[in-house]
Amino acid sequence: MTNRKLFMTMVLLSGVLLGYAQAVINGVVLDRQTGRTLSHVSVTAEGGKEHMVTNDDGRFSLKTQRIPQYIQLSHIGYKTRRQQIQHGQTSNLRIMMAVNTVGLHEVVVTRNDPLEIVKAAMDRIEKNYPQKPELVRCFYRETARRGSRFISVAEAVTDMYKTGYSRGPERDAVAILKGRRLMSMKARDTLGVKIQGGPVMPLMVDIAKNREYVLKAEDFGLYDFSMDMPALIDDRLQYVVSMQPKMHTMYPLMYGKLFIDQETLAFTRAELQLDVSNWRSASDYMLVKKPFGLRFRPKELTVTIVYTTDMQGVTRMSYVRNEMRFNCDWKRRLFASPFTTVSEMVVTDRRQMGEEVKRPKGRNSFGIRERFYDKVEYFEDPDFWADYNIIEPTESLENAIGKLKKKARKQ
Repeated sequence: MTNRKLFMTMVLLSGVLLGYAQAVINGVVLDRQTGRTLSHVSVTAEGGKEHMVTNDDGRFSLKTQRIPQYIQLSHIGYKTRRQQIQHGQTSNLRIMMAVNTVGLHEVVVTRNDPLEIVKAAMDRIEKNYPQKPELVRCFYRETARRGSRFISVAEAVTDMYKTGYSRGPERDAVAILKGRRLMSMKARDTLGVKIQGGPVMPLMVDIAKNREYVLKAEDFGLYDFSMDMPALIDDRLQYVVSMQPKMHTMYPLMYGKLFIDQETLAFTRAELQLDVSNWRSASDYMLVKKPFGLRFRPKELTVTIVYTTDMQGVTRMSYVRNEMRFNCDWKRRLFASPFTTVSEMVVTDRRQMGEEVKRPKGRNSFGIRERFYDKVEYFEDPDFWADYNIIEPTESLENAIGKLKKKARKQ
């Protein structure tokens, strides 16, 4: 069965780990004017230790060691919100966020070359980002859909080790502490395709640390850079630099937007998309392995990387979302099947920092060039995550898990 699994993920551990949380704060975040829910809002407890993001339904659940005086919410284009928390009022919060428009008087008119702004931001990486090793706790989720139907769900709590930003990601690693996976057993859902990604994905896409990913200096001549209107993140003005491939190359390029703090020149956000106009080179980029006779056609790959800056002015990666869309079909079939995978990683807790921090070792620790293997473990334990912080599942995902569990019991 192993060679018929659909997606590459992780080795999973089954031990029950001790939790520490004493309080749970949950609720939904909405746009004050329209009332619509806001997804991917950053939610941080007072002091910045515990962190979470809202799911696609705008909901969050934040587990903390104690009830904080407030939580802070931030989202691109919205005013940063400090929500006071009172004992006995920590559940089913409805938090409104107001749009933070950039008025004309706030727009900084500059003659700066956008490429020079990017280069200046790169020159300040060692000043703006951690220079000592750090170990952070993360939650990772990966889902796969065939059409609109979920066929795979994988989740894990990981420890992510990162060296200082003066070094590349070669020594960085991810160790899985606890995880589970649920898959469809239908033959047509298990095509044997293995694609790039998995819990090591955040090591690959950290643009401030892994310059080979997008910001390789020798590739700058392959892009056109332009300035967009400024944006606000955490109530701070950001340069917004658009990058667009201006020629075809032997390997696919990214296009999208880089957000750079106008005061510190720290990269604070990146919204990137793979150029799939050459489907063969895009396939080579996205695929690790496929069975002979299977046709793979990439449709889209998008990546969002979010950074946060602490009160000491140090900027760190806090959230990554990766989405792939592609078609697969066997040559003998008339129609191709559309697939979508979504991977999310959020940093939930900062564990250790300093030269004494050790790189994780052992069979459950993986570096940027290593791969994960499948091991099925079902979603039967309602307290599986105990006091770990996780991204709340959406209503559609909860329903999908229920359906997959029922089918798995019948096998």
